[in-house]
Amino acid sequence: MAEVRSVTLQLANLLRHPEDLDKIPFLKSEIIRKKAAVDGQLKIGLKEQLEVTQSGMASIGDGQRAVNQVKEEMMKIDKLCAEAQNMIRDFPNINLVSQVHRNFLQVESMKSNIESFDEKLKDIENLLREDDKDIENQPNVLKVHYELTQLRDIRDDALDQIQRAADTSLEATLQNYFTRLDDVVEWFDDHVGTASMNLIPLVQADNKGMVVRLALIIEEEEKSDKKVTAMQDAQREYKDLASRFKSINSGPKQLRGYKEKFMKAIELYAQAQFDNSAQSFLEEPDKLEKILRWYFNDLYVVKVGMVSLMPKKWKIFKAYTDIYHNLMHDWLIKRIDDPELSPPHMLSIIDWSEKYYVKMAKLGWNQPDLQPEVLDGRESELVSEYRQLIVKSVDEWMDRMFTADRIAFTDRKPDSLVNDEHGYFRTKTLGDMWRMLKEQTLVAGNSGRADVAEGVLDAMFMTLKSRQGMWRKMVDDESLKYMMSSADQEGLQILQDWLIAVANDQIACVDDNEEAGQLGYLTRFQRDFEVLVTPKYIRNASIEVGNLRDGFVDAGTHCITSFVSLIFAVDFRSAISEVFTAKWYTEYGMKRMTTTFDDYVGDYSSVLHYSLRDIFVEELADELLVRYLCCVRNKGAKFRRTDPFTEKFKDDVLTAFDFFQKFPDFPTIKQKWRVVDFLVRMLEADKVGVVAVYEAFKREYWDLQMSWVESVLRSRDDYDRSMLGNVKAKASEVYIERGPETIMSKVK
Repeated sequence: MAEVRSVTLQLANLLRHPEDLDKIPFLKSEIIRKKAAVDGQLKIGLKEQLEVTQSGMASIGDGQRAVNQVKEEMMKIDKLCAEAQNMIRDFPNINLVSQVHRNFLQVESMKSNIESFDEKLKDIENLLREDDKDIENQPNVLKVHYELTQLRDIRDDALDQIQRAADTSLEATLQNYFTRLDDVVEWFDDHVGTASMNLIPLVQADNKGMVVRLALIIEEEEKSDKKVTAMQDAQREYKDLASRFKSINSGPKQLRGYKEKFMKAIELYAQAQFDNSAQSFLEEPDKLEKILRWYFNDLYVVKVGMVSLMPKKWKIFKAYTDIYHNLMHDWLIKRIDDPELSPPHMLSIIDWSEKYYVKMAKLGWNQPDLQPEVLDGRESELVSEYRQLIVKSVDEWMDRMFTADRIAFTDRKPDSLVNDEHGYFRTKTLGDMWRMLKEQTLVAGNSGRADVAEGVLDAMFMTLKSRQGMWRKMVDDESLKYMMSSADQEGLQILQDWLIAVANDQIACVDDNEEAGQLGYLTRFQRDFEVLVTPKYIRNASIEVGNLRDGFVDAGTHCITSFVSLIFAVDFRSAISEVFTAKWYTEYGMKRMTTTFDDYVGDYSSVLHYSLRDIFVEELADELLVRYLCCVRNKGAKFRRTDPFTEKFKDDVLTAFDFFQKFPDFPTIKQKWRVVDFLVRMLEADKVGVVAVYEAFKREYWDLQMSWVESVLRSRDDYDRSMLGNVKAKASEVYIERGPETIMSKVK
């Protein structure tokens, strides 16, 4: 199930949008290509593994035959020894005398070695001190190695003899006697390690003598370790027989591992170089090729200057290449598996893979020779991850900016607003957001892959749409707090300032004035990304940009609408409730409202984007008209035949027109206010004539709501059920074709 979910998740990432279905042929060919590459590698690997297995089986067979031959020869020797004892007269006595003589010589030799041990050790220490003064050349290193090897063999023989003796009480004393040797061996090992860690610099300095001396020491130690291994195998397989041969029991007894330490030193030297490169790569990801130049320089030095100085059987260039390649693989994999890896670093690594193999080819290595693959064949996966890194970065930036905006908006922080070059209210984060989007688009474009840029743009479109929706919701939530009659009015003005600033932000995104050489953020963003994507994607992106453009305009208009709603909810709460009541005839409610409008328009015209001023005025006019018409439901609203309501309606309309006529959209506003005439006619008409008025009203305004018509009829002092019944009967008879929404769609 886990594998199924993993595959499903990968498909979801690849096919996130309907237009991604067009990528299926490309994805299919890409998967087939990768499968063919994997199959080819598997075939090569299988062939190599088969050859290695066959070679290993042949070697095992040869080894088994050799072991059997040795066993047979040793059995023959043992048989000859036994037969010789019967052929020679007095052989037991001769053998005893011979053993006594050999033991005497061994004791004499051991005594001499022990007596001269300290003196030889001092000589070695003096030689090491001389080499300390010239550590780059170490002229005494071969002599030190020879003498030290002799002393180590003496110690091993002495300890071996006392361990095989019946009395082992002096073993601790002997161990203490040889303690100084361990310190000298460690001193010597430091010299060898220093030389091994600096092989590349030594070759570059043309210090061939030091390199050759080091190689001789390591080669000699390698032979010694092989001898020890063979001896241990012989003693393990033929313990009784092997104990009779002096040649088997003499010489070194322990593996010293100089060859392994030598190869480890090469690895540590390279690892140190990689560690130094890590910080440089972190600071300058675009300079990875320059940062890793030492890698190819080292291998070139080995190929040209070191191969001739080392034993051929070591295949030193191959050994160096394997070590360096594995470290390169591990170093890159560690970087790409780092969850904090940034998109520029990921892109640099993706581009590096191809460059790496080109450079290695110049050194004579083909890609199949270098295993494992430097990026484990994850290039396509990394491209997808690179895209996701950019998307993640965009999401994190947008979240941080919107969180800052939300806190500033809900806390009513006035210092979070600024005035732009035109004096309009603006938020501080809008410019930063579009700069970030441009930067991340360029980062995606630097990949050189249109699919990466397109995937990032898809995510950006979704993020921008989401941001529009979040602003609308936040505006609604904060405005609602002031809509209640008991709401505290503290912070209202700052909220209104914020609504203007947010509305200006939305318009700034789409404010194009090509004649003045001014383009909105969205158009500039579109021009930036169009050079990075395919022509086909541009067509789809144009639709997305169009939707975003509409969304910004809608969001800006929504802020203005909320601003107007707050005016009516807070400033006109009492004035609206008195319309069409008894107070209506004596009060000047319409005049007070238009005066308040004039104050708001005067206060905010200079800080409101010029394209929103007309929308602001139109929203004021529409909201006033809708609220005015809905006042027929006010408590106490009643139209009596004897009341001068016709003149009052006329006075209200003229008062409203007196305010709105100074604005460019007055003709449109005047046309909408014609509905007041139909309201007056419905109130003036007699019971029979009201049906004809309703029919004319309905034909003019197809979305006239019956619920409102019923409220109008009920507000007449001569209302009866038959009047409403006749109107409803006419409504069922009249068929009106639907058209664009009119102002009556808002009057419920």
